[in-house]
Amino acid sequence: MGAPPHPACSLDDARRLLEAAEALLQAVLGATQERTRSGRAIDAHQVLTVRVAYAATEARAAREALALARRLREEGRLTPLLESTAVAATGELLSSLLYRLEPVLGELGMGADARDAHFPAALRETLHAANAEATLRHIGHDAIERGGRAEPPLDEMLEQVRDSVRAFAEKEVAPLAERIHRGDEDIPEALIRSMGELGYFGLSIPETYGGHELGNQAMLLTTEELSRASLAGAGSLITRPEILAKALLAGGTEEQKREWLPKLASGALMIGVSVTEPDVGSDVASLKCRAEKVAGGWRLQGPKAWCTFAGRADVLAVLARSEDVAGAKGLSLFIVPKDPFPGHSFEMRQAEGGRLVGSADATPGYRGMHSFTLNFENYFVPDNCLVGGEAGRGRGFALQMGGFAAGRLQTGGRACGLAQAALEETAKYVAGRAQFGKPIGDFQLTRYTLGHMAAQLFAARALSYAAANAMDEDERKAVVVAAQAKLLACDIAARVSQQGQVMHGGWGYAEEYPISRYVVDALVLPIFEGVKPILELKVIGRALLSG
Repeated sequence: MGAPPHPACSLDDARRLLEAAEALLQAVLGATQERTRSGRAIDAHQVLTVRVAYAATEARAAREALALARRLREEGRLTPLLESTAVAATGELLSSLLYRLEPVLGELGMGADARDAHFPAALRETLHAANAEATLRHIGHDAIERGGRAEPPLDEMLEQVRDSVRAFAEKEVAPLAERIHRGDEDIPEALIRSMGELGYFGLSIPETYGGHELGNQAMLLTTEELSRASLAGAGSLITRPEILAKALLAGGTEEQKREWLPKLASGALMIGVSVTEPDVGSDVASLKCRAEKVAGGWRLQGPKAWCTFAGRADVLAVLARSEDVAGAKGLSLFIVPKDPFPGHSFEMRQAEGGRLVGSADATPGYRGMHSFTLNFENYFVPDNCLVGGEAGRGRGFALQMGGFAAGRLQTGGRACGLAQAALEETAKYVAGRAQFGKPIGDFQLTRYTLGHMAAQLFAARALSYAAANAMDEDERKAVVVAAQAKLLACDIAARVSQQGQVMHGGWGYAEEYPISRYVVDALVLPIFEGVKPILELKVIGRALLSG
């Protein structure tokens, strides 16, 4: 079929589409700010806020997709295929944006005139060209020919990181992935040791504290490639140390940093993050698990839920109510040592009489990490385990949320890795599966579908990579874009894996094909590290509307 033809819509055309969409979005944002009183009344306009927040996320992703393509063009590395993919990704994002804003325009009293003013007939034709079916079929054909490999080129150092981690993941992780998933087994200790020896747990920890400090982009690529092999068997292992490390770097004492960070960086300690409670999910400020001050330390009392990897973990990062103050100001963050336990349940007893019990919750996917419901019963924690010491009392919420921003960025990478795996597996399947006398990869609709999958993945990567760069520049200013990367990439991973499953036909529902694992693993992505509606409303929406 050959290389894609010169795209019907060029990068410059796509840039004009983006400019029109951003102008319309700004008008909508202004009207929404007025309607919600600069975000103070978003709960009275939740659906409106969610639509606008997601449209803003799509606009940001389109901007980053075109920026990535322009940079590659300046470097002389933009192939016709990459240009077509960037344009197709932009076209799909902006088409979705317009569809999402249609009901908003009426609700805000702006009407179709506002849309037509920004997108006259000629520009709408350009948008149709950006979504040209023939272009998407060519992208899909190339994806089949290349076995689904669709990664944009990176600089030399990052290419080395990606290639090195991919080689490790294919050799050490991928052969174990199906066994861990089907048997709901523990992650092998040998795999954890190998990852520690390779430095995967210390990628964003400063060298002063035993890390490698390669930056968030290297960290993102590492978790992406590990997740490509197994989301639950390796890709999520480096997220929990990352969350605690960020909290320690932001608010820990110097003694705590020197005590804990080198152990996190080396993989000597595995971490579980314990925030959620059985009756408290996203409303973190309402946590009830208590920390009572006693001689020499604190006693933890109460239940926790969805603490991933709690059994195997050597340390739990626990957010508990330490002060008799309602809301976030009463919460503190504790580093809680415990013994590691294999399997799906455990009981930890202390000489002081404290007790911690945990039981893993059965889940359809994301197996291997095991998510536990916990209960602390007068569990003793020494004074030096309160993050920040006395100065850290009541600061736990802020420290934990800062760590979650890093976790959301990593989740964007995990989603990209899973989507990449689904694209590769689907490309391989359609190339070898024959129906009606020829491989199903030869059919137009198959190629068109694969083209959509590749274009969506390009958008997810562009936004996630931009978020990583923003985190390197200023973590405090990157909270929103990290949330946007998590929001979009996770939705795309779910869509791409489900599209891949459908392309497998009946065999997509059989456990012997990895695509079924990708589908059930992808289901968790829009939930953890900030469930989708909360990201839309309380993180992205609130930040955009507060001005």
